[in-house]
Amino acid sequence: QVQLVESGGGLVQPGGSLRLSCAGSGFRLDIYAVGWFRQAPGKEREGLSCISSSSSALNTYYTDSVKGRFTITRGRDKNTVYLQLNGLQPEDTGTYYCAVPQVCFDEWLPTIRNDYRGQGTQVTVSS
Repeated sequence: QVQLVESGGGLVQPGGSLRLSCAGSGFRLDIYAVGWFRQAPGKEREGLSCISSSSSALNTYYTDSVKGRFTITRGRDKNTVYLQLNGLQPEDTGTYYCAVPQVCFDEWLPTIRNDYRGQGTQVTVSS
């Protein structure tokens, strides 16, 4: 069974940082593009960032609200993707999920494969 496993969330004060991890279980994550989106109560899903597959030219995308604060990278093990969150603000609160889109570009969120799912990791920014 293929699965995405997210971790690294937590409670942090405004201005703080977290590093989220996304690991592939049952498949090789490095051969796919990977994205991160978040879901806050009462709000629509928001695509945050994505990174191209390891076999493609490196391409990353960030939505405007996180540019300069969040950084997406691949781990050396080739089966993990990280999202570094810096300068966190209360509006960043939500459940963060990683996903496998067809390709990494600015409209990647609707292309995610529903057969690759994770449970998400909660990020709460509060003083």
